[in-house]
Amino acid sequence: MSRSIDGSGIDRVLDAAVGRGAIPHIAAIAADADGIFYEGGAGVRIVGESDDPVTTSTQFRLMSMTKMVATAAALQQVERGELDLAAPVEDYCPQFADLKVLDGFDGDEPILRDPASKATVHQLVTHTSGLGYWFWNEQLVKYEAATGIPNVVPGSKEAFKAPMLADPGTVFNYGINTDWLGLVVEAVAGEGLDTVIANGITGPLGMHDTMFKLDEPRTANAVTVHVKGEDGQWMSAGEILNQDPDWWAGGHGLYSTPRDYIRFERALLRGGELDGERILSAQMVDRAFSNQIGDLDFPAEIPTADPPITDSLHAGPGWKWGYGLMLNTQDLPGMRRAGSGAWAGLFNTHYFIDRSSGVCASIYTNSLPFITQDDAWQTYVEFEQALYAAL
Repeated sequence: MSRSIDGSGIDRVLDAAVGRGAIPHIAAIAADADGIFYEGGAGVRIVGESDDPVTTSTQFRLMSMTKMVATAAALQQVERGELDLAAPVEDYCPQFADLKVLDGFDGDEPILRDPASKATVHQLVTHTSGLGYWFWNEQLVKYEAATGIPNVVPGSKEAFKAPMLADPGTVFNYGINTDWLGLVVEAVAGEGLDTVIANGITGPLGMHDTMFKLDEPRTANAVTVHVKGEDGQWMSAGEILNQDPDWWAGGHGLYSTPRDYIRFERALLRGGELDGERILSAQMVDRAFSNQIGDLDFPAEIPTADPPITDSLHAGPGWKWGYGLMLNTQDLPGMRRAGSGAWAGLFNTHYFIDRSSGVCASIYTNSLPFITQDDAWQTYVEFEQALYAAL
């Protein structure tokens, strides 16, 4: 039986965040190895258009919370001996060999060169291949403007022509690595990433509301992405993701509900198994929660290159990366313990798995910009503090 807590303090955090306009709506959930012990929500699905309350059964765009699911699919292939993490990416996706390193600009003309080494699949998993995201790199913003090559969100495979920003293995650089990893998984499996994930992860775990494209009933139960209008009030920006993309994006493409995704979190919390279904070995889960970037560090600060999309990230020192997970190397006072794995999604979703304390949790809204310090980021922190205060 899962633990019992007084969740009133958490409820107050959620209500206050929506009430002060920090976020348009919110759902939050927490669980231990035995089951869910907290669920809450505040606000409505579509501000100004719907009176439907947001709950832990509402559909959200996961964005980069997709990454750990796609990573788990790759790790399953590793365990079966089908995928070699040490192999060059081009062994599975020959087109990767065409990528160059962006070395600045001559006026508006990109300066490109060959990488000093071949990027490996392990470097995709650990964001050390040299690839990046435009919203945290001004060079990529300029490159997109100069070349017309889009970022990954519109769903065009032209996005895979984006260059590296550094030589493989030289720096942690968060980027489109897991989108490339999804292509690797597809090449190994000989079928689409949607099928691989459904057969290997969401199906076995009973995550029936987690998918790359929602049907009509689930679409009617989904929030939309919200932005603030000129009056400072939240308004719906509608659907931002392409519903018929060129590929199923391992980096950002999944939709889910908090109740569904917590099953995936609980499987990782329990060492790769839930309700008798094992998706990964305990040893592989341990590796996922272990430093996989060596002496490299997750950046303490990442300045924004696209303020309407994201604020700057102020992570601070002491963070590493495992397999698909950001790892804290020190206890966070009043919050998660050292060695916890976590990540987030661009539309302001966030999760963490604290194996030392035996809890996992996630918090959801769909809004932009990402991680605004006094709004979404502060709500993350207040939720986690209230949760641990109740344990």
